[in-house]
Amino acid sequence: MDLIYALDIVGTFVFAISGILTAANKRFDLFGGFVIAFITAVGGGSMRDMLIGATPVGWMQDLNYLIAIGCGASFGYLFQPYIYKLRRTMFLFDTIGIGLFTILGLTKTLDFGISPVIAVMMGTVSAVFGGVIRDTLCNVEPLIFRSEIYATACVAGAVLFLILRQTGLPYDYSVMSTVLFIIALRIVAVRYHWGLPEAGRTSNPSEES
Repeated sequence: MDLIYALDIVGTFVFAISGILTAANKRFDLFGGFVIAFITAVGGGSMRDMLIGATPVGWMQDLNYLIAIGCGASFGYLFQPYIYKLRRTMFLFDTIGIGLFTILGLTKTLDFGISPVIAVMMGTVSAVFGGVIRDTLCNVEPLIFRSEIYATACVAGAVLFLILRQTGLPYDYSVMSTVLFIIALRIVAVRYHWGLPEAGRTSNPSEES
């Protein structure tokens, strides 16, 4: 099992946990929880694969992804009481997930011979789009639309990988360095309340007239 495939399976497992915890927080029934876990785990990767023409999408060609989703969702469901006792656990699972999926989406797009600029975009789509669908279905404002560092961490990590690739650093080291960078940046950004400026103005333009 190569590193990228192993990270893909781990990322799928982690995002499934994130999905079912979000559903549990919204008091969905068990079926609904597993649906949200599935969408969270494969939503971003499916969107990426459709955009770059990699069809059928990945999880349809390898049952290990469905097994990883089932195991992740079951783990999250069975150990909810213990997981909720750990502060920011859901945040941690989501953060690990975006770190893993950014590099997965980026490398898969590059393997298709697509421009590095588009590869950075597809890495970000892989990482955040499943969470966007999850949050939308759970009636939660998606993290990507908030001012805190989220998708920006994915973009920064993807650019870092492209730079490391040019330095001659062993491939596996570049991959793991990128994943850890994204996770660390996200954690530090939340810890110190880093964020991007809001898109809206501080006052309503109609009030200035």
